Amino acid sequence: MERVYNFSAGPSMLPEQVLRTAAAEMLCYRDSGMSVMEMSHRSPVYEEIIGDAERLLREVMNIPDNYKVLFLQGGASTQFAAVPLNLLSEGGKADYILSGQFSTKAYQEALKYGDVAVAASSKESTFSYVPQTNRSSFRADADYVHICFNNTIYGTKFPYIPDTGEIPLVADMSSCILSESVDVSKFGVIYAGAQKNMSAAGLTVVIVREDLLGKARKSTPTMLDWKVMADNGSMYNTPPCYAIYIAKLVYEWILELGGLSEMKKRNEEKAKLLYDYLDGQEYYSAPVEKASRSMMNVTFVTGDAELDKKFASEASAQGLKNLKGHRSVGGMRASIYNAMPCEGVEKLVSFMRAFAARNPKKQ
Repeated sequence: MERVYNFSAGPSMLPEQVLRTAAAEMLCYRDSGMSVMEMSHRSPVYEEIIGDAERLLREVMNIPDNYKVLFLQGGASTQFAAVPLNLLSEGGKADYILSGQFSTKAYQEALKYGDVAVAASSKESTFSYVPQTNRSSFRADADYVHICFNNTIYGTKFPYIPDTGEIPLVADMSSCILSESVDVSKFGVIYAGAQKNMSAAGLTVVIVREDLLGKARKSTPTMLDWKVMADNGSMYNTPPCYAIYIAKLVYEWILELGGLSEMKKRNEEKAKLLYDYLDGQEYYSAPVEKASRSMMNVTFVTGDAELDKKFASEASAQGLKNLKGHRSVGGMRASIYNAMPCEGVEKLVSFMRAFAARNPKKQ
């Protein structure tokens, strides 16, 4: 069977080059005589793999030397608890910008640990835009400000980096990391589940400024203490070895293409193709305000739940998989991460045109 175009929000497509390399090395990684899946994380050959992964990610993202890179487990959702446990002091404060479901979940988790406030929210508009903020939006004595940089479910992305002054900015970048360059120095912490745009499921990357380490509460579980993980080179316990190996291959692929400037160019081309079509017709509507549109997750609806269901089913039969929107919002969602080729978006647009012609809406 031929490979399909997988528009899943995650786990998502991986570059074919990465998959082919992984397949070729599955039984025997280089001259080790074994698969990466089998080797000890304490072996010299695996220490080289994880070391290369960190070095390559630092190169791809231009991560400053005063930041630690952690390869962890538990998904971004585990970091919803790890963030306040590491940064929210006893009796301290934290501010959250709510722009979707995952920022809301992160806020709800943080509420367990202290004085946590909503600095801004777009909930009243079903998260159809990213709320604007300025320094006065945040409490001057907050320990940190948290955002979800790209909102997978609703198809929005921060068009700006919030100005938090001296307050550390923490960003969940699970669904947009490596899609374009970001100035890491403007963030205290960046974390991301890898299964959307970086690797296979099972790996979470945390990039944390060194001066923010060592502040974890005494009650913080050891596995959630960033300093413990940093001091042990992400190997306090057995790390997600194979997912880190896949991430290394993805970083190599990005660098071979020309880095994040080239990746952004490709992603902009794909997003423009789809958004231009949506803006030029009336059959489908895109619920997100233009200024807040995501380059990674494009949401749209027909306005008829039955037509939406039919669309997803017929698209799947044509090799356009996982276009059904999240269960909480319905409609359709096309996740066009780095590994999605432009041809996949072209085929989707062609299908959208044909579907609209075959299925006139009821008057």
